[in-house]
This record gives sequence, structure tokens and C-alpha cells, in this order.
Amino acid sequence: MDLSKILAISGKPGLYKTLSQSKNGFIVESLQDGKRFTAFTHERISTLEEISIYTEKDDIPLKKIFKTIFEKQNGEPAPSQNANAGELKSFFEQIVPDYDKERVYVSDIKKVVNWFNILQEHKLLDFTEEEEKKDETGEGKTDAKETKPAEELKKVKKTKVKVGEKPVAKRTSAAAGKKPIAQKQKSK
Repeated sequence: MDLSKILAISGKPGLYKTLSQSKNGFIVESLQDGKRFTAFTHERISTLEEISIYTEKDDIPLKKIFKTIFEKQNGEPAPSQNANAGELKSFFEQIVPDYDKERVYVSDIKKVVNWFNILQEHKLLDFTEEEEKKDETGEGKTDAKETKPAEELKKVKKTKVKVGEKPVAKRTSAAAGKKPIAQKQKSK
């Protein structure tokens, strides 16, 4: 599934497929009605590949959310975007339990559900490619050559310094063995 060629254009409903690039923008085709037009560069255009959802910890790419919805729905469409807000929130909470409820609005959830249903309807959701690529690249498998540098990196100690702090010099073993100097008492 290549989401880098699927566009969301601000102010225009639905999704668009990139056909080619023109002098002033992109020539796109609507996935709903098949109409072609030029999306100009001054419009806010986003590929689905670069969109992510806020969570309490990190951002989750839209591709992973689509995969989770696909697995949860067993390949069936998600609930309609016209469902009430409570239903959509509870559905989305099952998909992304730790989504940031202050920054992800119901309108955002409606977009994600609508986009998923559009892609599902046009059979553009294919997650078998990712699994095949993982097998070809050997991801998940480790070779002796790969683990050796990783083990060496683990041995190297890294000192973390917070922004605005000065690094503290480490004591040497000779200095660590000495007793601290007693403070002099003030005389009256």
C-alpha cells in the first residue's frame, strides 16, 4: 500500500490520487467520482503517508492506524463517518487506546474513518506488501555481523545532559577513594 500517492486537499472532501506533476501543482483524480483537475501548490496538500495521529506518548502514522482498523474489522468497512460522536470515539478508542483526546477531535476521527472506507472501497488497502518486504529485507532476523556492532554500542556509556544543564565531570577511581575534606567551623 503506497499512501504517498494518495492526497488529502484542504477544503475539498474525499481523497485524490496523484497522476502526474504539472508546472503549478499536481494533476489529481478524485477517488469518488473520477474527475481530474489540477491541485495547485498554494493549496494545502498532504499525502496520507505524512499524516499521523497524536497520542499521549508518540505520534502514530496513519498507515498503522489503517492496518489496525483493517485487522479489527476483518477487511470490512469501518462504521460510517455519519455515526454519532460517541460511537466514533468508542470505535477509535478501540483502535488507538491512548490517542490524545484534547488534540484529536471528532472531525479528525470522521476523516480517518471516511478515508479508510474510501480506500477499502477502491481496494487500495493491501497490507501483504509490507509483510513480503519484511521477509525480503530480513527484518526480524539477526546475523552475527549485525549483532556485533550493536553489542559494542551497548558497552559504550552515554551521558545524557538535559537542556540548560552543564555536564558533571566524573570522578576518577583515585578521587573516588579519598574521604571528603571536613569543613572548617567558623570561629567567633
